Amino acid sequence: MNTTIPDAVHPRFLKKPVFLYSGLKIALVQMSVGPDKAKNVEAAVKEIHKAKELGAQLVALPECFNSPYGTQYFSEYAEEVPGGSTCAALAEAAAAARVCVVGGTLPERCGPRLYNTCTVWGPAGELLAKHRKVHLFDIDIPDKITFKESDVLSPGDQITSFEYHGIKIGLGICYDLRFAEMAQIMTDQGCSLLVYPGAFNMTTGPQHWEVLGRGRAADLQVWVALVSPARGRDGYLAWGHSLLADPWGRLVAQLDHQPGTLLADIDLNTLEEVRTQIPVRRQKRNDIYEVLNKTSKSETS
Repeated sequence: MNTTIPDAVHPRFLKKPVFLYSGLKIALVQMSVGPDKAKNVEAAVKEIHKAKELGAQLVALPECFNSPYGTQYFSEYAEEVPGGSTCAALAEAAAAARVCVVGGTLPERCGPRLYNTCTVWGPAGELLAKHRKVHLFDIDIPDKITFKESDVLSPGDQITSFEYHGIKIGLGICYDLRFAEMAQIMTDQGCSLLVYPGAFNMTTGPQHWEVLGRGRAADLQVWVALVSPARGRDGYLAWGHSLLADPWGRLVAQLDHQPGTLLADIDLNTLEEVRTQIPVRRQKRNDIYEVLNKTSKSETS
């Protein structure tokens, strides 16, 4: 597979992987998802190994990578975490490739409840973190899209982060991206990179996917990675356009809607440069306003 180095700050709609050098090398895998669970998982494992061959140290998969996205599918495709077959395959792939795998999301069954859950696996196959989608996607846009995850799913109640290669990484899932307070807390806890597996649709995707990703990055002065499935032909149509935004809020790289892999480096020098030149962190007026974490504990490694 050929690789290229972009001349521009934000090469758009990349057809081939792109490398930006220095730091933690990440791969965002925008894969096709079909009705066959076993084939979906097999394809994800192959992509993990391909990303490793390209030098990736952390590989992120999209939301619902092992199942079609839809409330009618969640119960059928659900499995226990970490005891299910999908988790076993991710753990094995992470250990075999010696990479960290942010396992997109899968429908999790826990007793009578179902969750939309992201698992993170370390290079020894160990479970580093588990994040259950906190904000459920319940929307109604007349004549365009109506969706209600809460008909089937239960919400998570923790804010989640983990450490890898000396970088603290925060996790959110799709609709979580819209809630800046959650991202603020993860950043306050020391996260330099926020990863959001997501599947924005053809209505909200063109309007908000990029602007929300870049907005979180610029407001909080962090790296933000959004990882979508590729756009299918039937059922729920994902917007695609997986992307990486830097702490300036610049769009560093972005895919189109087709299957592909985005590779880039998370450069902490950029992060420190932004925070030094625009020191909003120490200029916050905590005597007037403050964002608080009210969870009993945050899920961390």
